[in-house]
Amino acid sequence: MSRKVAIFDTTLRDGEQSPGVSLTQREKLEIARQLARLGVDVIEAGFPIASPGEKESVQLIAEQVGGQEGPVIAALSRAVEKDIQVAGEALKPAKKKRIHTFIATSDIHMQYKLRMSREQVLDAAVRAVQWAKNFTDDVEFSAEDATRSDPQFLCTVFEAAIDAGATTINIPDTVGYALPHEFGALVRTIFQKVPNIHKVAFVSVHCHNDLGLAVANSLAGLLEGANQVECTINGIGERAGNASLEELVMTIYCRGSALGLHTDVRHDQIIRTSHMVRDFTGMVVQPNKAIVGANAFRHESGIHQHGVLSNPLTYEIIDPKVIGLSGTGLVLGKHSGRHALEQKLKEMGYELTKDQLDSVFYSFKALADKKKEVTDADLETLVADVLSAVPREQTIYHLDYMHVVSGKGTVPSATVRIRCNGQEKLASETGVGPIDAVYRTIARLVEEEHRLADFQVRSVGPGTDAVADVVVRIEDTDGRTFVGHGVSPDTIEAATKAYLEALNRLAYHRRQRISLPQRGGEV
Repeated sequence: MSRKVAIFDTTLRDGEQSPGVSLTQREKLEIARQLARLGVDVIEAGFPIASPGEKESVQLIAEQVGGQEGPVIAALSRAVEKDIQVAGEALKPAKKKRIHTFIATSDIHMQYKLRMSREQVLDAAVRAVQWAKNFTDDVEFSAEDATRSDPQFLCTVFEAAIDAGATTINIPDTVGYALPHEFGALVRTIFQKVPNIHKVAFVSVHCHNDLGLAVANSLAGLLEGANQVECTINGIGERAGNASLEELVMTIYCRGSALGLHTDVRHDQIIRTSHMVRDFTGMVVQPNKAIVGANAFRHESGIHQHGVLSNPLTYEIIDPKVIGLSGTGLVLGKHSGRHALEQKLKEMGYELTKDQLDSVFYSFKALADKKKEVTDADLETLVADVLSAVPREQTIYHLDYMHVVSGKGTVPSATVRIRCNGQEKLASETGVGPIDAVYRTIARLVEEEHRLADFQVRSVGPGTDAVADVVVRIEDTDGRTFVGHGVSPDTIEAATKAYLEALNRLAYHRRQRISLPQRGGEV
C-alpha cells in the first residue's frame, strides 16, 4: 500500500514573495480556484497581517474557495498574538481552515534577527499555538531555519508545540542549505527524538532551492516519514524559489512504486495551472524546466526523434497528455459565436463573470479577424489578460490614439493621445525603436513618477501571426513594483497595453493609498 502525501501549495504566499511579483485580489482568487481544480490539499492563501489588502484577499479565498469539499485554506502568521488574530479573522469564512504560525529556532536567527534567547523562543512558540487554537483546531507550527538549528533544541520546540495543540509540524530548509542525506537524517531524528510526534496529523517539509536541491530534499524528507510537502507552482518563491509542485507530483506519479507514495493531484490540470501562474506573475518559465518548460517534450536529435516516433517511451517517461498537453490545434475561428466561446472556456476550467466573458469575447473576435487559427494557448493568454487587468472603473489612463513611424533610414517616432480624468493629453517623442518611442511619449503624459524595471515579450504560437504576450514591470519612487500585461498580434500594441496597465496599477494604488503586502513572511 502506498502512502498518501498531502500537497500544501504556497504559491499565493511564498510564491508571491518572488522579487517583482505582486498579485491583485482577482488574480489570487483565480489562482486559488485553479489550485482547487488541481486537487491540492492545502492552499496557503497569504500573510494577512502584511496589509489590509492581503487580509481581504485571504478572506475572499476563504469565502469562495474554502468550501466543505475543497482544500484547507491556510494563512501564515508570526508567533505574535496580533498576527494570529488577524489570520483567524481572515480565515473565518472557510469551512476548513488552518493557521500556520512560525518562529526561528536557529542560533543565528535568534541572535541577530529575533534577539531572543532559546527560552523566550520556546515560550513564544507555545503561546502562539495556544492562541491559534482559539480560532481553529487545525494549527501548523514551523521552526524557521530548522536545518541550521541545534537538533536537540529543535526537537524540544516541536515537542512543546505539539503539547500546546499543534496538529502539523513543519521542518523548513529556509535558506536551501541542506543536502538530501542531511535533510533526510534530520527528519528521521525528529521522528525518533520527539516523543509525542505520533499525535500530529502531518509532519511537513518545506524546502527552498538556493542550491537547486529543494525537490531532492523534499523527497528525502518524505522517504523518512514526512507526509506533507510544501511547494509552489513553477517553483517560484523567495530568491531561487521553492520546491516545484509539478516536479514533486510527477516524480511521485512516475516513481510511485519505488517511493511507496501517491498524491490526489489531478495531473491533467498541471499545465493550465503553470500557465496561469506564469501569466499572472509575469515570471517566465525557462524552456528547459522539468515538466512544464517549453522544451520538456520536444526532441531535436535525429536519434531521439526516430526513437520517439517508433515508441514514445524510448525518450519520454511521461505521456504529455497526462499533464494536460493535448495539443493546440484550431479550436475556434472568426465565425464562432459567444456561446461556443463560453462553452470552450468552461471546458478549459474557467469561471468568468458576464463582464469578464464580454471582454474575452471582444478580444477573441479582434484576434480571430487577424489570425487564421485561434488555439487553446491563445485563449489562455486572452483570459489571463482580462483577469489581470485593472477593472475599467478603476482605470485612470485610457489609450485613445497611437501612431508609430519606424523603418530603415527613419528616426522611430510615436504620437500618443490618452484620456485622464476626462481630459485628453497628446504628445510625440522619438526613440531608439518604435516601442521605446511609445514609452517615452507615454512617460511624458502620465503624472506618476516611475522607472521601467523589466520588459519581456514572448510569442504565443509559431507563426508570424502569433500573439505577442508582453509583461512590463515598473517601480515607483518607493521601490514598489507594479506589473502590466498586454496581448495582441501587434507587438507594439501589446507593449503599449502592458505599460499602461502597469501605470494604472501604480496610479490606482497611489490614489487609494492601499498598502502593498510586506515581504518577510518567510518560512
